[in-house]
Amino acid sequence: MGKRSRTRTAADRTQYTVEAEWTEADLALLGELKRAEALLPDDAPRALLSIRLSVLTDDTTSPVRQELDLRMLARERGCRVVGVASDLNVSATKVPPWKRKKLGDWLNNRAPEFDVLFFWKLDRFVRRLSDLSIMIDWCLKYGKNLVSKHDSIDLTTTAGKIMVTIIGGIAEIEAANTSTRVASLWEYTKTQSEWLVGKPAYGYETAEDEDGNVILVINKLAHRALHWCRNAAMRDSPASARRMVKVLVRSGLCGPGLTASTLLRRLRNPALMGYRVEEDKNGGVRRAKVVLGSDGKPIRVAEPVFTEDEFESLQEVLDGRKKNQPARNSETKFLGVLICHDCGTNVTLKKTTTDGRPYRYLRCGDCRSGGHGVPEPEGVYSKIVDDVLRVLGDEPVMTREYREGAEARKEQKRLEESVTYYMTGLAPGGRFTKTRFTKERAENTLDDLIKQLEAIDPESTNDRWVAVHNGKSFRARWQEGGMEAMGADLLRVGVKCKIKRTKVKGVRAPQVHLKLMIPKDVRERLVLKQDDFAEAF
Repeated sequence: MGKRSRTRTAADRTQYTVEAEWTEADLALLGELKRAEALLPDDAPRALLSIRLSVLTDDTTSPVRQELDLRMLARERGCRVVGVASDLNVSATKVPPWKRKKLGDWLNNRAPEFDVLFFWKLDRFVRRLSDLSIMIDWCLKYGKNLVSKHDSIDLTTTAGKIMVTIIGGIAEIEAANTSTRVASLWEYTKTQSEWLVGKPAYGYETAEDEDGNVILVINKLAHRALHWCRNAAMRDSPASARRMVKVLVRSGLCGPGLTASTLLRRLRNPALMGYRVEEDKNGGVRRAKVVLGSDGKPIRVAEPVFTEDEFESLQEVLDGRKKNQPARNSETKFLGVLICHDCGTNVTLKKTTTDGRPYRYLRCGDCRSGGHGVPEPEGVYSKIVDDVLRVLGDEPVMTREYREGAEARKEQKRLEESVTYYMTGLAPGGRFTKTRFTKERAENTLDDLIKQLEAIDPESTNDRWVAVHNGKSFRARWQEGGMEAMGADLLRVGVKCKIKRTKVKGVRAPQVHLKLMIPKDVRERLVLKQDDFAEAF
C-alpha cells in the first residue's frame, strides 16, 4: 500500500500555544479593555480570569476568545482584571481547579489578590459535581464569588448557589457520557488493524496512506537506536543499560531525558514486533502485552522493528542479566534531605547480608562503582537530628491563616465619611459654627474620629495571609512526630544535608562529615499552610 511521504512526528503534534492566536484586531481590543480598566476606582472588585482548554478543535472556543469575552464581562461588572490563569491542554474531568498549574497557584497561594473568579462556561471550569461543591465551599470560606459568562452563576444569592449546583450536575453527566464514549472507542480500536487513536509505541510514528487513512510506519532514528541496543546487549561483553543510555544520548539518537528503566521498558515492548498491545495491569511493574484478535492471533498494525526471533532472543538476554533484587527500600529516613557531597544525588538506605549477618548502610546513586557507602545509618540520623534541633528547634510553629479586610475597609470608609462630614460642618458658615458650644463639641468629635482613623492599620484593610503562633516550638512538634515529622518538614522547606566521605589510612570505614544547608528564608518556609482542598475538606 502506498503512503504519503509526510508523517506526523512529535513536532507536528505540538500542544496548542495561545501566543500564536492573537490577531491585530484581538490585540487592539485588548488594549481598549485595559485602558477602560485604568479608569476604574482603586476599590473596584479584583477579577481573576480562569481559562481552560483540553484540545483545540473547530468546535471549541479558543483561549484568546475566552479571555477577551471575560475581560468584556469584567468591564460590564466594573471589575479590574488582576490576573489570567490559563491552563491549556488540561482535562477538567481529570484535573480539578486547585491542581491545575496556573489556577491552582492562585487558589492555594494568591487568594488575597482577587475577589471574583470569572470563567467562560461552567464546563470550562469544572466537570465534576464534587469539584464544584468543594469550590463553592472554598469561595464562601474566603469571601470570593464565581461568575460565568454563559451561565447564571452568582454565589452572592441563594438562587445563584442552587443554579450552579444544577448546572454542575448536568456537566458531570455530560463528562460521564464522554468518558463512556472514549472508553468504548479504545476498546474498539484494540480489535482493529488500522491505527485510529492513541500514541504509537517508541519505534513508530503515524503517517497517511494514499486514501488518507492513518497508519503506523517505522521511525528511522528509533529503528537505528533499537537495533544498536540489541546488538550491544547480544555481544560477548554486553553493554549495560546505563552505558546504552549514555551512548544514545551522546549520539543524538535519543533525548537527554532518557533513563535506563525507560530504555529497558522500550526494549521489552512486544509492540516492536508490529503487534497491537495494551497495558498489563497485573502486578506493580509496567509491562505491555499483545492483544489477540477474534481468531486468537496477534493483531498486526505495522511492519516489525524486530522479528519474533530477534525479539525473543533479546528478551532471553535481558532476563539473564536481570538481578533478583529486593523491592525498593522505603525505610530511608530523611529521604530527599540527605544528598551526596560528590554527585549530589539522594542518599538511600541499602541492606545486604555478609557472612550470614544483615548489614545496613547508606549509599548515593551516581558516584563511581555504584555509589559511595556510608556505614552506621543510625549514627548519621542522630547527628542530623541534633544539628537541626540546635538550629531550628526553638523556632515557633506558625500557621498561615486568611484574614479578610472587608470589615476594616468598611470601618475606614465610615470614619472617612464622618471626618468629611464634621470638617464640612466646621468650615466658615458651616452648621457647627453657629454657637461656641456646637463648635467645641464638633471639634472634639472630629479629633476623636481622626484618632480612630489613624489607629487603623492600613495592612488590615487588605485581604491577606497572616502567620499565627500555635503555641508550640518545632522541637516539641518533632518530639511528638519523630524523625518522620522532622524529615517531612525539612523536605518541605528545602533543607539539605550533604554527606562527605573521607578515607582514613589503615581504617576500613571512612570518616563521615555532615554539612547542613538551610535556606536564608527558612522562617518563612517553615510556616504551615493549611490544605483547603484535602479530602477532609
